[in-house]
Amino acid sequence: MTVLLALDSSTETMALALSSPAGRWLFEAEGGPQASARLVPEAQALLAQAGLAMAELDAIAFGRGPGAFTGLRAACAVVQGLAFALNKPVLSLCSLQLVAEDARHQAEAEGRALDGTIWVAMDARMNEIYAAAFRWDGVRWHQEAAPALYSPAALLQCWETPPAALAGSALAVFPELQGQALAGVRQWPRCQSRAAALAELARQAHARGEGLDAAEAMPLYVRDKVAQTTEERLAIRLAAEKQAERQSELQAGSAA
Repeated sequence: MTVLLALDSSTETMALALSSPAGRWLFEAEGGPQASARLVPEAQALLAQAGLAMAELDAIAFGRGPGAFTGLRAACAVVQGLAFALNKPVLSLCSLQLVAEDARHQAEAEGRALDGTIWVAMDARMNEIYAAAFRWDGVRWHQEAAPALYSPAALLQCWETPPAALAGSALAVFPELQGQALAGVRQWPRCQSRAAALAELARQAHARGEGLDAAEAMPLYVRDKVAQTTEERLAIRLAAEKQAERQSELQAGSAA
């Protein structure tokens, strides 16, 4: 009777998924700086819809990255806090693999299953791309190329032989990835449901027994730290203030 909660805020879309034997409950909305304040309330809302309590969770999953610094920190902090409080294991998921899983779902809906290696290429801003390669064997994913940061030219060099399939937001952003050399490659530039892919990857990871102690859950950064935007600094400050308020409330409750 497995119950799993999964969170991802590595992109501009915040995704949450709750799975139980009774079904799945999915949520997607604008993420970014808002994610730190919305992840816990939206998770609580999903649990309420399912008629479940936090204590009934068997594990909590999160998209570890690569992706936006603020979003990765927010998801990791929330999941660590919940896992510590509930004494539950954490499932650490590759955020690029979410895109591959979504592409697999889209391919099956089109009536032609995904075959061979798929490269995921996500817009990383600053004229760079987060990319990795994965292969689906019919049961599970295998990582063929680890997540890394590429310039468009460097990524094209990796594809001396065009890949069997491509997915990710970079396909719609970079003209270099829209050339004739890739014209015959199956492509999915947009995710249909990050939340559904998140739920499925969490299920697979839990079935393989990949739970970690909360202290071991860490974001995956593949870019050196860059200057924070005003929005990022504000989001971090607000998150710290909220955390301080929660700690004060807990201390007040303990004192009472």
